[in-house]
Amino acid sequence: MMLLPRTGLLATLASLLLTPLPAWALDEEAQAAKDEGMRLYGISRPQSAIPYLEQAAAQGDAEAMYYLGEANRRLVMGNMNQAALDWYYQAAQHGDPYSMLRLFDGGACKLGDVCPENGDDWPQEALELTLPQAEAGDPEAMAALYYIYYYVEDFDEEEALKWLHRAAEAGNAWAMNTLGKHARDDEDAYESETAQLEAAEVWFRRAAELGYAPSMNNLSAILSNLGRNDEAWEWMTEASEAGHINGRRWRASCHIVPEEEGRDLCESAPAPNPAIGWAIMLAIDEEIPRAYSNDSLEYYKEMLTTEQRAEGERMKDEWLGLEPPLSYFPEKFGP
Repeated sequence: MMLLPRTGLLATLASLLLTPLPAWALDEEAQAAKDEGMRLYGISRPQSAIPYLEQAAAQGDAEAMYYLGEANRRLVMGNMNQAALDWYYQAAQHGDPYSMLRLFDGGACKLGDVCPENGDDWPQEALELTLPQAEAGDPEAMAALYYIYYYVEDFDEEEALKWLHRAAEAGNAWAMNTLGKHARDDEDAYESETAQLEAAEVWFRRAAELGYAPSMNNLSAILSNLGRNDEAWEWMTEASEAGHINGRRWRASCHIVPEEEGRDLCESAPAPNPAIGWAIMLAIDEEIPRAYSNDSLEYYKEMLTTEQRAEGERMKDEWLGLEPPLSYFPEKFGP
């Protein structure tokens, strides 16, 4: 879509040098607001997240600025709008490479005259700022280079994957998880499906053991496909306790319909207790509105007796307010 002209705010920001600005800690109130904004963003409520993230952004938090760009972009089906443009540009002034890539995706320089200070190439600007940080050993910068190298004019997939591996070896759990997904999805690279799954397992396990909830969920699925359902259930439980909604949903449904086809994982779950399953399901639905469709809730509800439903409603509060909160764990630089 055509971008709007640069606003007065952007004109003022254009006078700033495009270099990372000093970082400082948020005060307690702003940090609490950012945490709530990120929670809401993680459960697909971008509009509700905006006023909270704005409080952190007002204190110079570049990550909050980036997610304000993301939240505003998601309100218009992933397209660039003026609000998203403004926030990405502010985050870019603080050296955020993902914001620079978003500005490039949205045609900010060509269509809206929102360009880097010394040129018109946002991916190149991201590379020049991030590469020295990565070479100095910053795992987050190494991970960002994975995306940046897909954007630069002289696209280099080999260089992108090199930095992804370096990020993983430096302890970046997201990079480990991404390498696991590469192995899981690359059917041509392995001589058998088992070899493919085992290669993915290595990376997912490393990230899961660091406490990365998406990898706990992915590792569980891999182990289930390998027929190791006892261990798969252990990791699905870990994913649930780490706040991953898929893990929590499995705990609910295995209590209610463990015998349903395709639910081998439920064979390793605790003995079914439909009331507990209903309590978990009701708590999920309250914590994340629209996590279940009305039809889905009715489908499960009909499997319970009146007494089981009533007991589940009494136990619902036991599954609310758990830490960490539930999340879909959206990718930072997702679609």
